[in-house]
Amino acid sequence: MHQLTMADLAVLMRRVAGADEDAVELGTGNEDTGFDDLGYDSLALLETMRAVEREYGVRLPDDILAESTNPGELLALVNLSLARS
Repeated sequence: MHQLTMADLAVLMRRVAGADEDAVELGTGNEDTGFDDLGYDSLALLETMRAVEREYGVRLPDDILAESTNPGELLALVNLSLARS
């Protein structure tokens, strides 16, 4: 079982969702900062979730994005799903 790290999440988000020029780099002590404040919108998060599903072979619950307001919460929920698969 592979766990997703904050560094893994940051790479995925930059790769699939891109980031506008105002986006803040993840993993610099901002795990509790809201996605909006980091420069990521709902479409970017959806693309990130699809990439996690493809690359890690896991089906994530549809409500995972509604339950995640920041990278730390998202990471915890993804890793919980990975542990269950």
